[in-house]
Amino acid sequence: MAKVKSEHKLRGGIDKKPNLILTIIGALVVMLFFGFPYLLMFITSLKTRLEVTKIPPDYFPAEPRWQNYLDVWTSEVNPASSLLATSVIAFGATILVLIVATPAAYYIARFRFPGRLVFLLLVLCTQMLQPTVLAVGLFQEFKGWQGYAVWGALILINAAFNLSFAIWIMQAFFASVPKEVDEAALIDGLGRLQTMFRISLPLVWPGIVTAIVFVFVNSWNEFAAALILVRDNSLQPLTVSMPRFLGLYVQDWQYLFTVALVAIVPVAILFGIIEKRLIGGLTAGSVK
Repeated sequence: MAKVKSEHKLRGGIDKKPNLILTIIGALVVMLFFGFPYLLMFITSLKTRLEVTKIPPDYFPAEPRWQNYLDVWTSEVNPASSLLATSVIAFGATILVLIVATPAAYYIARFRFPGRLVFLLLVLCTQMLQPTVLAVGLFQEFKGWQGYAVWGALILINAAFNLSFAIWIMQAFFASVPKEVDEAALIDGLGRLQTMFRISLPLVWPGIVTAIVFVFVNSWNEFAAALILVRDNSLQPLTVSMPRFLGLYVQDWQYLFTVALVAIVPVAILFGIIEKRLIGGLTAGSVK
């Protein structure tokens, strides 16, 4: 009997091993597929201008030029101010969306009011509009916003265009929490706002995280509204200032890829921080 069990265990181990190997190979293929563009960007950022424009091109630099990561900050484009502008706009729009979308999504998920379905459809319709379509209207609305006020205009614009998705995704998560949980909290003496913040929010962290990631990345990558409204080069976000590395007579591709890699770092840090919150939200419960 023991011999049969050992043979069965051995066969089970042999059967599982190929599946594990295939999983590892598949993961490596996916990683290489999505990581290759970033690897190419990194290699190009270490080249000189002549090596980038050489025909036929050399795939690897003769000598890695790490100095590019220092020289780019003293260039005419001034990516430091652009990185600051992008960070202020992205974080500002994300915070504003969370402040507005969280109570709105909670109310929609918990209450049935006349015109609720129409309201949700109108909210969804706003997602079909893009800053490019409304370029003329946005320019007329915010053309008087000069200086640092233009960052406030971009925060409002990005928040407005991402608010609908945040409300939709968050209300779906709020609706998945049983109403009995809120009713029990209300019976225990908590107010409606306390119930939302102390009971419901810990249970819908995955929805909050999804909204944060979506809004932040969209605001970080926004181009059309910033191109229309920001006239001062020192106030331009990265998406608008980066193409200035490619002039009519000089193309600094190595600097362009250097700044592009630097711009990825804050987004990668955000994902690293949010990942822990996402796991905490998935494991949170309403019963101690």
